[in-house]
Parts: sequence; structure tokens; C-alpha cells
Amino acid sequence: MTDFQSIINNIHNQLINEEVKGVVASYIPELFKQDINSFGIFLQHIDGSTYSAGQAETPFSIQSISKVLALSKAIAFEDNRIWQRVDVEPSGNPFNHLSLLELENGIPRNPLINSGALVIADILLTHLKNPKEDFLNYVRTIANDQTINYNTKVAASEKRTGYTNYAAANLLKSFKNLTNDVDDVLDFYFHQCSIDMSCSQLAKAFYLFANSGKCVNNIQHIPVSQAKRINAIMLTCGFYDEAGEFAFRVGLPGKSGVGGGIVALLPNKFIISTWAPGLNAKGNSLLGMQALELFTTQTKLSIF
Repeated sequence: MTDFQSIINNIHNQLINEEVKGVVASYIPELFKQDINSFGIFLQHIDGSTYSAGQAETPFSIQSISKVLALSKAIAFEDNRIWQRVDVEPSGNPFNHLSLLELENGIPRNPLINSGALVIADILLTHLKNPKEDFLNYVRTIANDQTINYNTKVAASEKRTGYTNYAAANLLKSFKNLTNDVDDVLDFYFHQCSIDMSCSQLAKAFYLFANSGKCVNNIQHIPVSQAKRINAIMLTCGFYDEAGEFAFRVGLPGKSGVGGGIVALLPNKFIISTWAPGLNAKGNSLLGMQALELFTTQTKLSIF
């Protein structure tokens, strides 16, 4: 039997003293306040057992990791109709790139880049009676944790500085791929990204993607087929223009956020999450990428 606790402890101890930890995101001023020395790892096994090291219980801004959760909620409303408004191809570009959006007539390459996530936000605004409250309750439900909340300071910080997102939303609107008011879509999107969660909360929230669409309370939230599709999109698109590198080095479906979080999973086996705020040149957590590569190498557990 794999000794997950010893492996996670050793990885944490090996990386915590690395001199090169990356650079904390500065384009969202509130995120720049994070301590670059923060580092946590959490593993949620499908059988219910858990393993952790470091700051696994410290909340941080999940940022783009929230796009997967929003997608799962939107799929519950739209099912396969969702793919008429957003594609499923890797972009090969940074998360906030706009050139492909114009070339491809307002259809984002995938739902995990910013333009695609704005379309998903628009879908949720259409279907949810109280969008911000209802989405937060959904995240709390699938994670089985009522303490999860928005970080309003981060949301306000994003609203003040999110110029590229304003450009993307208006471009989508010009192509008639946003139904709701641009400002309403952006307000929801900024709040969605500002959710604070710890590594342990993230792993529990992503349990449904490793468990055929059923959350930690065994409630079916999405069909098995859509859980499979979301995992495929995470593998091919979850790390933007570094998705191939993550698949090559780690070999798991996963999603990163500029808050320094990463969550990855092996269907029917486990969910593992890391947090280290220092980012590499592609905007993904430097220590998190290294930790997950070490984990799948040492355990020999990946989808390949």
C-alpha cells in the first residue's frame, strides 16, 4: 500500500527550502500581498482518507480554478448545448489572450481561458435566480463546507484592474455571445475568481470529478459523461500554454490559478491540491508543478 503521508511530507520538506520560488502575481494588487514562502499539500483519497503537509488548511484566492466549478454548474443547466457557445480546443496562448477570439468569431477556444469563462458566467447569470449567492452555495455544497466565502477585497481589486477582461467581455458581446449586461457578467466573474479556499477544501470540491459526478456526500451533480469531458478539458486546457508541459510532467487532469493553487486528480483514486503563491513565467505555481511531478513520479500514479 502506498504511504501517501510519507511521500507528501518528503516532497514538502524537499521543496519548502528551495531558493527559487517564482514570483507572486502583481497585476491583481490584493494577490501581491501573499507570502511567497507559503506552501501546502493536501490529498483526498476516494475512499475518504486524507493526507496533508504544510499550510493545507490556509485559505487563498482560487482564481481560475473556479472556472472548472462554474463549468460544472453551467453543464447542469445546458448539458451539450454549452458547446455551441464555447469550444473544447487548447488555445496554445496565455489565459487572457484575445486574438483567437476575434479570428474565431467570438467562440472562445475552451471554457478555461478567460473569454470562455466569461461565456460560462453569462450562462450562470441566465439560469441562477441569485447568481453570486447561488453559485457560492453550490461550491459550499459540493465541498461540504459552509465556511467557504468570497474575498470581497480581491473581487474589488480585480474589478479595478481587470482591463483585459473588460475587453474580452465587450468583444464577446459584439459577437452576440453574451446575453446579459457586460458589467453584470464581469461582476459575477470577478467574484467567482475571488473565492477563498484551502487545499483541503479544494480537494473536497473536486471530489465529484474523480467520482463520476458525485460529490463527497454522494450526491450526483453532473452526469458521468460530463465528468469525463470536464476531466479531458482540464488535461488539455487547464494550464493554458503550459498544458502540454503539465500533462508531460505530471500526467493528471488539473487546473491552476494565479493565486498559486493547483488541483489535480486521478479518476476513481484521489484528488491532490497544492498552494504556493510564487508563479513561473506561464503563470502557474512553480513549487506546485514541481510537487505534483514528484508525487506522480514517486507513486507511479497517473492516467498514463
